[in-house]
Amino acid sequence: MAKKSEETSKFIIRKVAPIFNKHGYSGTSMSDLTQATGLTKGAIYGNFKNKEELAFAAFQSNIEFILYKIRTELADIESPLQQLYGLTNFYRQYRTHTIEYGGCPIINIGVDANHDNPELLSKVQNVISKLQYYITKMIKNAIDEEEIKKSVNPEKYGRLFYTIIEGAVFMTSTMNDETYLQQMMTHLDGIIENELAA
Repeated sequence: MAKKSEETSKFIIRKVAPIFNKHGYSGTSMSDLTQATGLTKGAIYGNFKNKEELAFAAFQSNIEFILYKIRTELADIESPLQQLYGLTNFYRQYRTHTIEYGGCPIINIGVDANHDNPELLSKVQNVISKLQYYITKMIKNAIDEEEIKKSVNPEKYGRLFYTIIEGAVFMTSTMNDETYLQQMMTHLDGIIENELAA
């Protein structure tokens, strides 16, 4: 019985994750959820105690999908320096990876939650901190491997990289123009080559 309940929960999350991502917490209605899943309100809340818990699970599902895509992109790259180039290559295709889910969940849910859901916003902030940490760790590892100059501040560049990436994602999405991402990823490649590489 527990296994069936777990499968139902996964099914619900899979169906509603893109809806929460596109419409936000407040903009997603119960009728949206029942229509997407084909389940009644009672059946949905038999698996999740409330809409907020379901929104958290949906956001986590969307983030796990993105992290899986990044890990797949970088899996065969051993050099930490080359992993940074792998990251910019991933984000050049970011819109392709996320378009069926309604775009970037970090931007979508971050902006939406910033106004009326502090707990959900906190989850977005935690994801941003983790992604910045992973970039910082790549830079630290590259310094240890003597691929990046020892004078480089990993934390500073970790924040810089992520800010440029997310800003470019926002502009590409808002302006419906891929060149923002393409140009900024090329700019980051230039920073790697000219400011970081030993």
